[in-house]
Amino acid sequence: MLRTATLLLAPLTALALSACADSTEAPADISLETVQNAVRTLSSDEFEGRMPGTEGEERTIAFLIEQFEAAGLEPGNGDSWTQEVPLVEITGSNYAPLTVGSQQLTFGSDWVGVSYRQTPTTTLADSEIVFVGYGINAPERGWNDYEGVDMTGKTALILVNDADYMADDLEGPFGGRAMTYYGRWTYKYEEAARQGAAAAIIIHEDFAASYGWNVVESSWTGPQAYADTGGDGSDQTLMNGWVQQEAARRIFAEAGMDLDEMVMAAALPDFEAVPLGVTASTRFSNETRRYTSHNVIGVLPGSERPDEYILHTAHWDHLGRCTPNEDGDDICNGAVDNASGTAALVGLAEAHAAAGAPDRSLVFLAVTAEEQGLLGAEYYAANPVFPLAQTVAGINMDGIAIRGETNDVNVRGGGKSELDDYLAVALEAQGRTASPDPAPEAGYYYRSDHFPMVKRGVPMFYVKSGLDLVDGGTEAGEAAEAAYRANAYHGPDDEYDENWDWSGLMQDLDLYYHLARALGNTDDWPEWNEGDEFRATREESCAAAELGC
Repeated sequence: MLRTATLLLAPLTALALSACADSTEAPADISLETVQNAVRTLSSDEFEGRMPGTEGEERTIAFLIEQFEAAGLEPGNGDSWTQEVPLVEITGSNYAPLTVGSQQLTFGSDWVGVSYRQTPTTTLADSEIVFVGYGINAPERGWNDYEGVDMTGKTALILVNDADYMADDLEGPFGGRAMTYYGRWTYKYEEAARQGAAAAIIIHEDFAASYGWNVVESSWTGPQAYADTGGDGSDQTLMNGWVQQEAARRIFAEAGMDLDEMVMAAALPDFEAVPLGVTASTRFSNETRRYTSHNVIGVLPGSERPDEYILHTAHWDHLGRCTPNEDGDDICNGAVDNASGTAALVGLAEAHAAAGAPDRSLVFLAVTAEEQGLLGAEYYAANPVFPLAQTVAGINMDGIAIRGETNDVNVRGGGKSELDDYLAVALEAQGRTASPDPAPEAGYYYRSDHFPMVKRGVPMFYVKSGLDLVDGGTEAGEAAEAAYRANAYHGPDDEYDENWDWSGLMQDLDLYYHLARALGNTDDWPEWNEGDEFRATREESCAAAELGC
């Protein structure tokens, strides 16, 4: 495998990057008109908010195929421009209380739960509860909360976030205040399923979760959509859920234990899972609906190594119709989120095709159902058209800010891989700087469409528009971001505006263009940094592949 050679040649990285710098010096010829047209069209009322499974999806898919073809791309899925994404929607109802010993916990106010399994009824009966701390199995960090315990048929009771989330800085076994993937609820459910647990219940706490119980209750009741990856969800737990902190306190009291003491114990490296000596039971009904959406894929084949790929991702979907604003407008047009990123795919594809293909192939992937939980990206990552071991790296574009030029970019996932070196070269050419993630505790790197590829080992950029505006500085940038969040984000007022200042968006597209050219014209395979949670996954993927890394 070429991976061994890459590791041995690590000291030559700086030399390789200096050679790549040549590709950042050629100006990017990205058409503002093309980008504006794509944002204007995709966010028009005619597209009805681009909800998957609606006429808005049909119009979106047709437009993107037309634009990709006109840009000079080839169909990315054999002879097809699309990849079918089977989705399943499961709606729970008729919830019995969650019974723990003498405790009868009320659904909604005390706990919430759903099933990822496509079965008419979920029954959890007398399942022994085991407190597994933060529910983390991280061999590269010498940490395993499940060590020595057989979870088959049992219920894992889990703390949210990482073991060192209370730190004031970014130092600690899990990055201190910065959340790693191990702190995300998605990981905790996945790991519990891998351990054979019958159920996984996360203890909610406002600060550790970075949101209140109201967010949990609203998000985990009603229809839940998932990518239908086959097997009717049989590889998942029977139930995944959350419990209020005070309800969890009562559960521990039922077992003769103190929640606060157990939280303190779970933060220590020598923590061992603790059976509580009580069981959990509940029952609820599930109504299942299946439907099909689509990812749109175009490719610009590489001139020298067409079987090595640089991936670009952006989600085309939005929320469809939503709560009306004061004018009665109920279409969530999603102009910034994420017609902007989808339009960037079109503009970048056109520019790269006009410049001529780099050595490696460039893939442009517009994914569906991001707003429902990264479902299109998850399906692609589980069923990749282009093998992930042959995917060198990628660039994700989600909600490109349209507020003018900036002196910086916001880097989410910085310090994790050798992609940082490529970014440093490209930013120097632009005269911009990299600003760290302003809210590392929120774990934003694990919450956009690049992440399904990341957790399978592919290094990906998630570089957002900066807040230090050339005109007005950080104060103006923060005010603009706050205004968008308060007045437009996920609402009907995220609409196209003919008076927008496009200079910052085009500045970001220029950056993405040069990152892709640099990665596309080198023979290097950027690696995750030593000790990163995704390094072992990448190495396993590479070791099993005949081609690629």
